[in-house]
This record gives sequence, structure tokens and C-alpha cells, in this order.
Amino acid sequence: MKKKIICVVGTRPEAIKMAPVIQRLRQESWADIQVLATAQHRQMMDQVLTLFGITPDRDLNIMQPNQTLSSLTAKLISELDTVFQQERPDAVLAQGDTTTVMSVALSCFYHHIPFGHVEAGLRTGDIWNPFPEEMNRVVASRLAKWHFAPTGSAKANLLREGIPESDIIVTGNTVIDALLDTVKKNPQPPADQDTSGRRMILVTSHRRENFGQPFEEICRAILHLVRHNPDVDILYPVHPNPNVKDKAYELLGQHPQIRLCEPLEYLPFVNAMQQAYLILSDSGGVQEEAPALAKPVLVLRSETERPEAVTEGVVKLVGTDFDTIVREAQQLLDDPQYYRQIARGVSPYGDGLASDRIARTLKNSLLS
Repeated sequence: MKKKIICVVGTRPEAIKMAPVIQRLRQESWADIQVLATAQHRQMMDQVLTLFGITPDRDLNIMQPNQTLSSLTAKLISELDTVFQQERPDAVLAQGDTTTVMSVALSCFYHHIPFGHVEAGLRTGDIWNPFPEEMNRVVASRLAKWHFAPTGSAKANLLREGIPESDIIVTGNTVIDALLDTVKKNPQPPADQDTSGRRMILVTSHRRENFGQPFEEICRAILHLVRHNPDVDILYPVHPNPNVKDKAYELLGQHPQIRLCEPLEYLPFVNAMQQAYLILSDSGGVQEEAPALAKPVLVLRSETERPEAVTEGVVKLVGTDFDTIVREAQQLLDDPQYYRQIARGVSPYGDGLASDRIARTLKNSLLS
């Protein structure tokens, strides 16, 4: 008899990172794979699933404008309770550190369903930063049966928290599976900067802890960079959250070197990363993807749960301080030797085979 596995996705990053897992498990004759969408991010999640040819079997359509974390969690727990009672899966998988993931882990615990945590073990050590993601992943780790850690340092974090080593599987990060597959199917050569005479900085900034004054500092730094570098253009796909969108358009919307646009679908975004000279971002996924594409990343956060690229010297933490952002970005723009040191094409997060390792682990565990 086939084993029923529910794969849950709620946000765009989850859809990207779960897509190769879903595709790989669907190749297994022993597995009955169902996809549950919570739609914590509606449009952005849908775009990714369409790109990878995935149609949810169930859709909770949970997204509401500007909803609180409390109301989101309550709705998720209630809806997941109904699904798990009806479906009674043999296992459930979810990826990352969103409220969707934490709610899935807790619901699985209530129903005694084995839960597999994809991208387990990321930590900053500060429960408030990033908020609420650090708490979400700590809770998920307390409740998971399988800990699919992307790196050795993630495994070390889990071991320090008392997770049995036998429950931890270092797989690599599934985002590299998705990225390499996308680049292979849709090759996009990097822009020839010498011929074009212009350099593009790609910006993504949306994290909750950067709302308010920190985000205004980021915008001030972006304006300074374009005013002092006439050969630089900014591409900023703006997150739809009004805390980000309204302020971005107010502060950046009138400058001719800055292009604000709606969030890009995954393929155009990968192409934008390939075309970029450098990237300013507070996104976790970008920290993983851009180094594999040989693109320097300045991380608009004071801490990161992805230290491997920082250690390799291909990513730098700059926080949200105006002076620091400007200084580090300007050095990359002005110093070709320094730029080459960072843009080395190092990928510390995987080899594109993470989904194979996850499928093999589940097969051995569920069929034994």
C-alpha cells in the first residue's frame, strides 16, 4: 500500500524550495503525494507552483491583508486540524520558518503524524531576530521526526539542542536543486557590463523587523548610491505588504535610475540575479542562490542564520545602517579586485541533489 505524504507550501520561498521535493517524490511508486497550499502568500506562491507544474490538491486560501500573526496562526491550526483528521497522512513535510511551518509542525504533533522539516537547523540564537522566524523554526525542530539539515553547521545547531544525530540528515538546500534546474532549462547569460556601460543593483527588502526606520535607512542608502553613481540602475521588485510598498514608492518612486515593480515570478527573478552586478537583500533565499550565480550579496540584516556564505566571503552582513550600506556597496562598485574576490561562484548550500536525499530517507523510514 502506498504511503500518503502531504507536502505543505504557504509562501513563495516555500514553493520554490518544496517544488523539487514534490517533483522528486512523485517519481516514487510507493508514495501518494498530496500538495496542501495554505496560501499565506497568495499570488507570489501561485506563480512559483505554476512554473514548476504543481497544482495543489487542497488550498486553504488563508491570506488576508495585513493580518496579525495571532489570527493567522489560529486560522492555520483550525484548518490544518480538519485536513489531518480527514486525510490521516503517513507523513507531512514543510520547509523553512514561516508561521505556516510552525503551525504544521504543531498540528502534526497534536495528531501524532510524523513531520519532516526541510531546511532544519538554521539559527541566529536571538529569538526576536528574525521575528517571528527564529521562534517558528525552533518550535518546528522540537516537534520534527526528520530533520533535513541543509548544511553541517545547521546539523551542529540541532545537535547542540539535543536532537539525536540519527534524526538529522544533511541534504544540502533544496533551493539549489530548484535554481540549477531553472538555470539549465532557461539559460540567461550575464549582462556584459563593459559593453552596456551600466550596472544594475538588484534590491529585495521585505522583512518584518526592518519595517519603519530601518527600511527608511535602506531607501536613503539606495538614493545615495544612484545619485553618486550615474552608471548604476536599481531594480527593486517591491513586496506587496503595505508597510514596504507604500514607503518604497514614497521614497524611491520618482528617481529615473530606480525601477520599482511588482514582485517578479521565479524565472524572471533568477534572470534578474544573473543580470545584476550586485544584490542588496534581506532575503534568506537570495543569500543561498546568489553565491551560486557568482553575485555578491550585501545582506540588509545584522544577523543571519546562513553563516556559510559569510564565512566563505561571498556574502557580507551590512545591516540597515546608511553609512555601512553605502560604504560596502561603493567599494564593490569602485574596486574590481575586491569585487572579484566576492563574486567567486561559491555554493556552500548544496549540489542540486537534496531532494534525492530526502526521498531516499523517507523511503527507508516509511517502508521499513
